[in-house]
Amino acid sequence: MTLRYDAEFQAVHDAFGKMFKLEPLSLDDIEGSARRREASMQAFIPKQVVHPDVEQATHPIDTSDGHTITVVSFRKRDSQSSPGPALLHFHGGGMIMGSAEGGAMILSALVMETSIPVFSVNYRLAPKFKGPIPAQDGYAALLWLQNRADEFNVDPARIALLGYSGGGGVAAGVGLIARDRDLQPPLAKQILIYPMLDDRNLVENEGLKPLATWTWEENKVGWTGLLGGQAGKPDAPVSQYAAPARATNTANLPPTYLDTGDLDIFRHEVVTYATRLLEQNVPVELHVYPGVPHAFELIAPNIGVSKRAVENRRRAMTDF
Repeated sequence: MTLRYDAEFQAVHDAFGKMFKLEPLSLDDIEGSARRREASMQAFIPKQVVHPDVEQATHPIDTSDGHTITVVSFRKRDSQSSPGPALLHFHGGGMIMGSAEGGAMILSALVMETSIPVFSVNYRLAPKFKGPIPAQDGYAALLWLQNRADEFNVDPARIALLGYSGGGGVAAGVGLIARDRDLQPPLAKQILIYPMLDDRNLVENEGLKPLATWTWEENKVGWTGLLGGQAGKPDAPVSQYAAPARATNTANLPPTYLDTGDLDIFRHEVVTYATRLLEQNVPVELHVYPGVPHAFELIAPNIGVSKRAVENRRRAMTDF
């Protein structure tokens, strides 16, 4: 059967493709091409204006290996009087791009809609920093948030991880670290939006290839940046914290929400990870949206499937 876009998405995608051209990612210059890609994206990314009722602040955090990263907090100025939930957020970008500040407008809107504070982690990026450093940075941020829960009026037992794309892979890695180190109190939930989980996903599907908005070539660049020559090799000693799909034990992870489009190259790894969680009796909510590729709701936010996805995610973000 021939794969095709959702009709509403097709119309937006056609117009989008005529207006904007993204700089290609390159294995020969991963860091440089990633910076050029980010610069080309600025042509259609709105200026990051934070809602006036949301306070944005930057906090330095020391990591376990002696580096300093930052966490950017987004909190309503009239926050709740009693300790409540919090979201620890990990931005997308294929492990090689992105920043907490780059999502300021979306995250401040999320805070206004849910009244839940968001703490977004500026984890260190590949190729300068290899896996599992991003997940280790995320775990350092998680410990920092738990330890300062009183200051931020956060209930340390109601912290959920939230990650998109590459950040979804980082979040899943943090979830594994937290389980393996017996974090107390444990995580309340992990919310993984079209997460990048498996470095072995490098073989193209010819039917899906022309519809992919994040391609196998780009996936190889991202994973090679993170893992070097080990990327994609089944027998390589790749850390499960860097590529969570390699985890041999998925028991005792927090309740997990996952979603993906059925035209996303991550579709199989997302469904497989969800299945492996279910096999270990981890509560799972999984959505596979028909006719849409990676990052569909960012490309076409006003179409029906995007609105349904955002509604489901908002519910997941407030139900823990």
